[in-house]
Amino acid sequence: MFGGGKSFTLFRVWGIRISVDWSWFIVLFLVIFWLAGFYGDLLGKPNSASEPYLLAVASAIGFFGSIVLHELGHAWVALRNGIGISSISLWIFGGVAQMDRESDGPGTEFKVAAGGPAVTALIAIVLFAIGLFTVGWATFQDALEMRNTAETTGIMAMVAWLAAINVLLLGFNLLPAFPMDGGRIVRAIAWKVTGKRSAATKFAAGLGRVFGYLFIGLGLYWIYTGDIFSGVWMALIGVLINSSARAASRQTSVTSHLEGVTVADVMDEHPVSLPGSTTIDRALEEYFLRYNWSWFPVTDGSGQFSGIAIRDRMDEVPETERLVATVDGYLEESSRNFFISKEAPLESLLGNRDMRKFGALMVTDHLGQLAGVITVEQLGRALRP
Repeated sequence: MFGGGKSFTLFRVWGIRISVDWSWFIVLFLVIFWLAGFYGDLLGKPNSASEPYLLAVASAIGFFGSIVLHELGHAWVALRNGIGISSISLWIFGGVAQMDRESDGPGTEFKVAAGGPAVTALIAIVLFAIGLFTVGWATFQDALEMRNTAETTGIMAMVAWLAAINVLLLGFNLLPAFPMDGGRIVRAIAWKVTGKRSAATKFAAGLGRVFGYLFIGLGLYWIYTGDIFSGVWMALIGVLINSSARAASRQTSVTSHLEGVTVADVMDEHPVSLPGSTTIDRALEEYFLRYNWSWFPVTDGSGQFSGIAIRDRMDEVPETERLVATVDGYLEESSRNFFISKEAPLESLLGNRDMRKFGALMVTDHLGQLAGVITVEQLGRALRP
């Protein structure tokens, strides 16, 4: 949903870095502190007992896992649609999957935005099913409402709390307040209806600002009525939503003249490419030394883009092997993903991380064949009014 500041890595999934900001530990501490008291009252245990504390820690871990799975839902759909995910970061106000580029169409935008809520909904359904089949609706409802008189075990109380928190997460994320998931779904629908990304973004950002002000107002009301903690929290969320929506609206104003411009309209249609079957010795002599470039796009025998050859890596090949070793065996790692369709909107390149690495992206046609190259300089010229 949003992004935080500095973070450190916990683990990796599908090569995606999962990290947390220090502020996330504030959330975990508050959840554990609050739930330990609830579980103690429910089980009739004193504050010094370990069972309520362990249940609270397990609940906090489950909450953490729910947020990670939500963001992995976005990531999985994005990866299936050719959008790279560099990291997933968690911080005090939620999580964010950092995409390498924008969606290239309303359909992709909708699917990526809905991926996270779909996972959260599935988690809630599974947890509700466990509760209903284990203790029945009446008892599970008491646990959902966090009643101290609920006649259930600590484990089922934890299941009920996780079910409730995932329902709350689902509802909150589906609010049509850009840049939250619901706001992005609204943008995808408006984009499909109008055919214009910029108009859709302005509409969704406008809704986001409205909800931002509503959250701020609600937060101030709660503070006035004495609920200071919840009021401050809600007001801060409102400020973040408002500022993010305003930033998106401003960016759209800058890039609105790109509406209808595709990558094919700007790219270099005649790039120098390097056949993958070329030996390292010949590649160095006839390409890298001749053109004095540090990299070349590589194609296979049918002209399809295979990846990128870097001179530094070619130089590392022992001289005794250069006469027989071919370029396609020494492509830059993951560089076969450094491409974009020639039909993609030019504005989808904004913020593209892969493009920043080499200062360019390879452009392919619908068959995957190399059709051109688009550079950072060409994109910069197109951005000028």
